[in-house]
Amino acid sequence: MDERYDSYCAVDPLFYDSLASASTVVAGYATDRPVPDGWECEVKDDWLIHGPVDGSLPQQGWKIHVSARLDNAERVLTRVMDYCQPRGIPFKHLRGPRMLLMRNSKYARRAGSGKFITVYPRDDAELELTAKELAALLDGEQGPYILSDLRYGDGPVFLRYGGFAARYCLSPDGQVVPAIEDASGTLVPDRRDPVFHVPEWVTLPDFLAPHLAARNAASTTELPYRIEKVIHFSNGGGLYEARDTRTGDRVVLKEARPYAGLDATGADAVTRLRREAEVLRQLADVPHLVRVHDEFSFGGHEFLALGFVEGRPLNQLVVERYPLVHLDADRAAYTGWALDVHRQVTEAVDAIHAHGIVYGDLHMFNVMVGDDGTATLVDFEVAAPADAAGRPALRNQAFAAPRDRTGFDVDRYALACLRLALFLPLTAMLRLAPEKAAHLADVVAENFPVPRDLLDETVAVIVGGRAEPPDGHVGAPDEQAASPAGTSGAVRVDPDDWPGLRDRLAAAIAASATPHRDDRLFPGDIRQFTGSDGGLNLAHGAAGVLWALHASGAPTEPEHERWLIDRVREPASGSRLGFYDGLHGIAYVLDRLGHRDEALRLLDLCLDQPWTDLGNDLIGGLSGVALNLTHFAGVTGERRYADAARQAVDLVVERLGDVDSVAEISGGRHPYAGLTRGGAGVALMLLRRYELDPDPVLLDHAATALRQDLRRCVQRDAGHLEVNEGWRTMPYLAEGSVGIGLVLDQYLRHRPDQRFETAAAAIRRCADSPFYAQSGLFAGRAGIVTYLAGRGEYDPARQQTRLLSWHALPYRGLTAFPGDQLLRLSMDLATGTAGVLTALAATRPAEAARLPFLTPLPEANPPSEARPLPDLRPLPDATPAGSAG
Repeated sequence: MDERYDSYCAVDPLFYDSLASASTVVAGYATDRPVPDGWECEVKDDWLIHGPVDGSLPQQGWKIHVSARLDNAERVLTRVMDYCQPRGIPFKHLRGPRMLLMRNSKYARRAGSGKFITVYPRDDAELELTAKELAALLDGEQGPYILSDLRYGDGPVFLRYGGFAARYCLSPDGQVVPAIEDASGTLVPDRRDPVFHVPEWVTLPDFLAPHLAARNAASTTELPYRIEKVIHFSNGGGLYEARDTRTGDRVVLKEARPYAGLDATGADAVTRLRREAEVLRQLADVPHLVRVHDEFSFGGHEFLALGFVEGRPLNQLVVERYPLVHLDADRAAYTGWALDVHRQVTEAVDAIHAHGIVYGDLHMFNVMVGDDGTATLVDFEVAAPADAAGRPALRNQAFAAPRDRTGFDVDRYALACLRLALFLPLTAMLRLAPEKAAHLADVVAENFPVPRDLLDETVAVIVGGRAEPPDGHVGAPDEQAASPAGTSGAVRVDPDDWPGLRDRLAAAIAASATPHRDDRLFPGDIRQFTGSDGGLNLAHGAAGVLWALHASGAPTEPEHERWLIDRVREPASGSRLGFYDGLHGIAYVLDRLGHRDEALRLLDLCLDQPWTDLGNDLIGGLSGVALNLTHFAGVTGERRYADAARQAVDLVVERLGDVDSVAEISGGRHPYAGLTRGGAGVALMLLRRYELDPDPVLLDHAATALRQDLRRCVQRDAGHLEVNEGWRTMPYLAEGSVGIGLVLDQYLRHRPDQRFETAAAAIRRCADSPFYAQSGLFAGRAGIVTYLAGRGEYDPARQQTRLLSWHALPYRGLTAFPGDQLLRLSMDLATGTAGVLTALAATRPAEAARLPFLTPLPEANPPSEARPLPDLRPLPDATPAGSAG
């Protein structure tokens, strides 16, 4: 589970959303305080920005951060405002308590945690005076330690060098990131790591030297434990494998940071760590539980040493053994193993209940299984007496009980989800539609020899006999009669039900639209809230949804097209330029929708930006740009677009390099593989160029790009080839192997290559799995459908289409799909319903909708004074320009 998604579930029960949306702010800080004469106040994302009218600041410098707890935040803010406003010092602060809670929550970004107020001194003299006087004013106040900063004294005042103005540059992997100038005036990434860092060209002010020395004084060598391995970091602290140097015992150290790692009640990591130690001592006689070894404090942090549990997390073992992924696995043997693990966990939970304790956080990550099959429960942070337990304040949403479950029923619900998830790990969707449990149970019964009475009991516990739908349900009670879900909770996806299926998906998308919002039109992935343009682009924003509707033959609303046009008329600072992540893709969609003037205006704006600095990739780099410029050169006949396209191709080839260095491919200039970010996207662009201008050198370079990707792949035991990400392998369309396979197939239509044929055959095996964790186009089953349809294998594609029923959910009497992580519905192209719609349309040969540029470009109109494509062979002494993605 990607913990980032949890914080985007706090606003809306159906869709991912951000607390920064103005409509979500219930209570705010300083809302009743009048703005002083000569000052102005502006809302920006999570922040309220205060400053003198027409005031000026340097572009970058040392800034002061102030942290606070929930219970002293108002007081701290008042003191800072009372100090800064009379002196004309600009500052900003988080808008309200919910934002402060989420910024300091357990799974918040560690680098940004603790930052409640930011103060912008205008020079070094003001920096020193302000830091000193604020520290004195806030003496005795407490707040979380800001990991990215240097602490000033012992209070809540911290300092860091960074950007003041909103400036952006490209990171080494081609991402748009906040920027500062280096000594030469070049924009470089403004590092925001969870560790204090001074840029190499910046001198630490003398008055900070004692504070840096104090920070560096603490050393873990003083501990009676030797840390051997970092297991995990969260905003609440760390988890480490260690050894007790006094006894030689192996232990796991749990670290808790004070005032950080907050849960939904506001309790910090230290509070939960102490509670865990107390509960585990009460349960010392219960089998299958981790044991307390020691407790101690160090450097202001609390530590709990737990006995080391031999084994591995249950989720890892399920991934390795799961028969619906590993098709040669013995389903009966797996069933016996899974039911035995569940039996042990149930016995442990029953014994915990006998002591009057609710465990509260049962899920696969908290079950360790040894080589001998013994299960052990770990992580008792939220365990509490049954008579005092409310809803667990931290929870894994795939196992978290709805609001109507309390006490021991919280654990019983999680046990039911665990039994289901061991055979079909899709229980995250049950928060959206509990009746889906019956459908999932039917799927389990069809694929595993699980006793039917166990499945019926599981469904009964999950559904719970409620007359009213729980929080987060996707349809109101009066909508259920019209729902495509039957009594089993199944929403059928039948590829032969066309255009009816298309119309239900399109209507669901339209019903979700929020044209009154500025940040997004259609709800989608959390990436919509990254930067100022995340809700606009092709992958995750309005452009992708409108393109999917248009390409599949569904109508688009003029109001929605106008919404997109209005928001790109003057793109915000830092807007991305790429095809899937930025303005190039939006221009392409506007052109396809019939708004060519707006499209060309946007395209010209892109060409006025430093686009040649982009990486090589398809999603946001020069490969996508080259394809888009080639498209516009063809439809307009404009030479400037053709020339720019050729320049983009030249740059890509110049940077491409070769495939001789494994280190370069895995960690250097080619860190990614796949269609959107790897060599396959580069090769796709080169193939499209070759089809317009058949220079065989283009095929040579396409082969190089494909070989770079194949070096990042690994062959699984069953013979299928997947992208190796180190801790997992990926078969999917965007960053997995079927995206590579799609381009390999197209390459082989132009030139034979035995190695590529072998790789393509191994990749084809990835598309036969009955199970894919997600339904989306970029990283789910819809991408598999698109790949099969691209090969002309329409029968297998339609069979995979039918299996999309496993993920399909009712929404307003229609049909929709969950996004990444399955916790909320999504309508976007990359992760949600629009992507599924695109895949379904691709299975219909007569009206197939393909992602842009996945098929040969139509014959282009020759631009005026067209010239042949230049020789693309790199010169022998050519120096690569920039980095390849």
